[in-house]
Amino acid sequence: MPSLRSSSCGKPLLLEMVLLMTLGIFVAGFTEKSHSALSVVEDSGPVSVDDEEAHVEELDEADLDVFQPTSQWQTLKPGQAVPAGSHVRLNLQTGQREAKLGEEQQARYLREGQRVVNTEAPSFTAEELKEALKMFKEGVEDPRDTQAQQDEDLKARFRPLGELKKDLEALNMVVETDVQIMRRLIDQFNSSNATVAQRVKALLELEYLVHQVDNAQNLVSMGGMTLVINCLNGSDVELREIAAFVLGSAVSSNPSVQVEAVGGGALQKLLTILAIPHPIPVKKKALFAVAALLRNFPHAQIRFLKLGGMQVLADLFQTAGGEGLRIKIITLIYDMIVEKELMLQSGLDQIPDSSHQERVRQYSQVTLLPVLAEQGWCQLVPEVLAAVDHDWREKVLRTLLAMMPRCQEEFRLNRALGHSLGDLQRQYQELADNERELGEEEGYFGEILTLVDTVMLKVR
Repeated sequence: MPSLRSSSCGKPLLLEMVLLMTLGIFVAGFTEKSHSALSVVEDSGPVSVDDEEAHVEELDEADLDVFQPTSQWQTLKPGQAVPAGSHVRLNLQTGQREAKLGEEQQARYLREGQRVVNTEAPSFTAEELKEALKMFKEGVEDPRDTQAQQDEDLKARFRPLGELKKDLEALNMVVETDVQIMRRLIDQFNSSNATVAQRVKALLELEYLVHQVDNAQNLVSMGGMTLVINCLNGSDVELREIAAFVLGSAVSSNPSVQVEAVGGGALQKLLTILAIPHPIPVKKKALFAVAALLRNFPHAQIRFLKLGGMQVLADLFQTAGGEGLRIKIITLIYDMIVEKELMLQSGLDQIPDSSHQERVRQYSQVTLLPVLAEQGWCQLVPEVLAAVDHDWREKVLRTLLAMMPRCQEEFRLNRALGHSLGDLQRQYQELADNERELGEEEGYFGEILTLVDTVMLKVR
């Protein structure tokens, strides 16, 4: 066979062969299919997890490297899937495949107002698409749906303010002020048809209200204090007890009400309850009211002493079955002594004004310590040291120190007191040592031991 080069028609034949090979390769580029199946994506924007379900289901989890064509020719990577309708060609100079959008795709995008893909715009990676597919298959809830459900649950738990107002109006509710309630309770108490139980209930509700300073003062202005004081010498024992309770709550830390109560004769009636036979609960309430009347009120303390109040308390102190009252009486004595001392000392540290001078003058007339010495309290108070309660012992020791200016000599002659102090010193020394071993250098028992040592030092 003659050589192609020697044939006269060699050059045309060679050109035909080259063209046929190029056409074959070009057609193969069009017909080549990726191993992964991909449906047509109408939107040329970045792939989103919000695409239709059919699109997500057709993705192959093993290979999601999808080529995104634009209007310009771009080089295809090996194994990349090409969307249907794209133009593909073989670059003879580089030997690489290239692809771009087909004319029909570009025309359809422009006709429908869609944009051509910008390869530099943000898009999801293959790993992100795999994770989205995994979440879709596992049924992971959308955070937006969860938040919406939380909002619905919150609305279900609370009702709008407008609905609540309508419900209250429908119930025809009337909100009473404290003053209105107190006036209603007083009217119920004064009703001729009221039973003892109803009057007791009315007094207990008043007691709850008069803890507030303003309410206690309003009780005085509406005549309620007179009603309460009159109940102190009534015929029913239960009413006396609750009336004393109301009175003590009303005058506590309320000077103006203290003045009204003392002026209304409350002190005399309370001492009468303490002096004559009554159940212990009644006497406890009466003693509570007396203590509330006397604290920080020197005028009431002077009147109390003139009425023989300490003698009444001495008799009560020695009453059989009144052990629980003893520590309350001792606490009242201690408070009155210390209160006067603090007032007299404070006058030395400030510029005295007229009100302060008057209080100092009144406290100077409170002769409690001489009365205690005269009425045998120097012998009565040490008896309570025999109690087993640590708190009781502490209060007795502090009261002994407060009474020392008038009772020191009697304390020295009291052998029973000396023995009690010695026993307490040994007991609390051991307890204080145990506290220190536990790391408490200034514990409670160490404080009581200091009180015992101080009293012993003064009575030697």
